[in-house]
Amino acid sequence: MILVTGGAGFIGSNFILDWLSHADTSVIALDKLTYAGNLGNLAALTSDPRFTFVQGDIGDTGLVSQLLSTHQIHAVVHFAAESHVDRSIHGAEDFIQTNILGTFRLLEACRAYWAGLPKAEAAAFRFLHVSTDEVFGSLSAEAAPFTETHLYEPNSPYSASKAASDHLVRAWHHTYGLPVVTTNCSNNYGPYQFPEKLIPLVILKALAGDPLPIYGDGQQIRDWLFVTDHCAAIREVLARGTLGETYNIGGWNEQANLSVVHAICELLDRLSPRANGASYAHQITHVADRPGHDRRYAIDARKIERELGWRPSETFETGLEKTVQWYLQNADWVQNVQSGTYRDWVRQNYTERS
Repeated sequence: MILVTGGAGFIGSNFILDWLSHADTSVIALDKLTYAGNLGNLAALTSDPRFTFVQGDIGDTGLVSQLLSTHQIHAVVHFAAESHVDRSIHGAEDFIQTNILGTFRLLEACRAYWAGLPKAEAAAFRFLHVSTDEVFGSLSAEAAPFTETHLYEPNSPYSASKAASDHLVRAWHHTYGLPVVTTNCSNNYGPYQFPEKLIPLVILKALAGDPLPIYGDGQQIRDWLFVTDHCAAIREVLARGTLGETYNIGGWNEQANLSVVHAICELLDRLSPRANGASYAHQITHVADRPGHDRRYAIDARKIERELGWRPSETFETGLEKTVQWYLQNADWVQNVQSGTYRDWVRQNYTERS
């Protein structure tokens, strides 16, 4: 049995669905169910005897220890994190509590459990820490993509908190021998993503007839990774990754934010055209940039391809069309996540920048 933290979030829930479609190993999902955690993401597993959901905090050492020992967990896949840069700018403390202190307490619970396992089981145990390319800072237009040995230069409260968690995981391996592997991924997109992030935000605001907010000139570049490709990479790292190593996971798809928004508009023009025949691109508007906005991220994913044979299956074009189709076909899910709290956040973070 494996324990997946943040299992009701965007990437965590996609990972669980992907895992159970490929393996018979049972899964426990642990999630605090904050604003971005959504049990609706896992509705397809309601009657699956291999799946168990537990609402709780990774910082609750007693709960985590009980889950590890009671269910004889052989691997922990750690997704749980506060992950939105804009929210970290407005309020950093939640990011410090969850990403740093929460990861510390989780590591300690896992270390105590692992230390008490029989020798063979201890050797098979794994702690996989899921992190981000944002810990490496910002790249110039001509710079080579991030490798696993790139200098850490986090520029936001979010990326600083994730960098700290990466260092904790590394230290727990080198000091205590805890069998860990770390992954640093690029920008994920796909089904079940909470619509504070660029791609679902633009899809839903376009369909609602609202302005499509673009920070600054919209030329910030990101490497886009379809979420199921990310899940496949994590499965490979968990199965065959070298202990103590880091693996960059990227989509080889660098795109400027403005180009992404235009691509979404073109897909919606074809898949769900406006009644008046006008393009959704007419709704694009530029708003004030956020503080300290990193200009470019790019992942060099050659190590994971060379050592583990993984490479993304989706192009940006195929992944984006699947994503737009999913949001068009899942109106009930969309309606359930667009609460008054979410609308207040969008108004604070985008409308007031106009």
